[in-house]
Amino acid sequence: MRPLIILRPEPGAAKTAARAAEWGLDARIMPLFVPQAVEWEGPAPDRFDALLLTSANAARLAGARLAAYRALPAYAVGPVTAKALTEAGFDGVVAGDGDGSAIARRIAADGHERVLHLAGQTVATIDAGGLRIERIAIYAMRRTGDDGLADRLEAGSVILVHSPRAGEVLAQLVAPGQRAALHLIAISPAALAACGTGWASAEAPDKPDDERMLALAVRLCE
Repeated sequence: MRPLIILRPEPGAAKTAARAAEWGLDARIMPLFVPQAVEWEGPAPDRFDALLLTSANAARLAGARLAAYRALPAYAVGPVTAKALTEAGFDGVVAGDGDGSAIARRIAADGHERVLHLAGQTVATIDAGGLRIERIAIYAMRRTGDDGLADRLEAGSVILVHSPRAGEVLAQLVAPGQRAALHLIAISPAALAACGTGWASAEAPDKPDDERMLALAVRLCE
């Protein structure tokens, strides 16, 4: 069986690995980043009519200031982020199953205009449409310093790439000559493009979902 390499940071990496084990996969965690909280100033809640989170890390690392926004309708990209918001005390969180642009369309369709986006320092581009989105950085993704990743990758490995930034770092660490023996599954077309070319295979699921990534991995790892 081909090893499944999980590059995402904790705590998500452990969850992906546990689910992969249920599928009978040989999962190995090799995170490229670790999330760290940063200082932030919370704008007045009455300036907004909706709250948006595109990562569960924002809910986990926001601290006590997050509670000030519980009265706002809350939107999240993906069920994991929605769950983190619910655990932080938010009711009726709307979870989108697409990317940030998709949930922005849902927010607009629900009649909201002024959106507070709590996020990381680096985020994927969102097509805001008619929304006025104010983004506040809650956390930063710090490199783990694992420059020896390429030497740890066995030929035939299947690599899960959960973000465009992880794809960029992977492309820096793995030389073109090694890529032909490695398979990629990226969470989105943007993450896939960031990985560059020359891999044995490279694909993304039809929706940015961990479960769909693992379903693709089952076929490749056998």
